[in-house]
Amino acid sequence: MRKSSLFAMFVFATAMLSSASPDYDSVVHKFSLIEQESLKAGSRVSFTPQELSAYAQHEIAEVAPGAVRNARLELGPGTATAYALIDFGKLRRAEGKSPGWIMSALLDGEKPVTISARIRSANGTATVEVESVEISGITIEGAMLDFLIRNYLVAAYPAAKVGEPFELGHRIERLDVQSSEAGVIIGR
Repeated sequence: MRKSSLFAMFVFATAMLSSASPDYDSVVHKFSLIEQESLKAGSRVSFTPQELSAYAQHEIAEVAPGAVRNARLELGPGTATAYALIDFGKLRRAEGKSPGWIMSALLDGEKPVTISARIRSANGTATVEVESVEISGITIEGAMLDFLIRNYLVAAYPAAKVGEPFELGHRIERLDVQSSEAGVIIGR
C-alpha cells in the first residue's frame, strides 16, 4: 500500500473517531480568529444557531457530563432563547457541591428548561437581559426572576454579568443578533 493511501486512511479514521461536530469545529475556528485579534477593522464573523448550540453542548459536557442534554439555541432580532434538558442535581455535583438529601429530591432528574434573553450591544460592550426562565412548564419572570438571578446565579457565579454592560474584548465593537445568525463586528 502506498504511503499516500495510508495517510488518507489515517486522516479518514481520525475524522471518524473525532467526537467534535463540524459545527463545533467551525465555531472554535471562528473564536480563534477573533481571539488572535488579526481580523481587519469592520470584519464580521457570523455564528449560526447550530454552531453556537454545538459549542454549548460540547463545553457543558466537558464540565458537567450528563447534567445537560439537547441544548440548542434559537436567535431572533436582538434575542436568544436557549433550550435544554437539565439535571440540576448532577450540575451541582459537577461543581463539587453536594445538594443534600432534601435538595436532591427537588433537583435530581432532567427538567426541560427554556431561557429567553434580550441582547444589546454597542461601543465594545454588551448587555444580556434575561426576560424569562421556564422550568418544567413553570415560567419565572419579573421580580421573582430578578431575585433568583441576584441571590442564586450571581451568588454562585460572581463573574456573571446579567442586566449590566460588560466588555467584549478582542477588539469586538458589537454583537449583531438576528434570526439566522449572531454577528461579531470587529472594531479598531
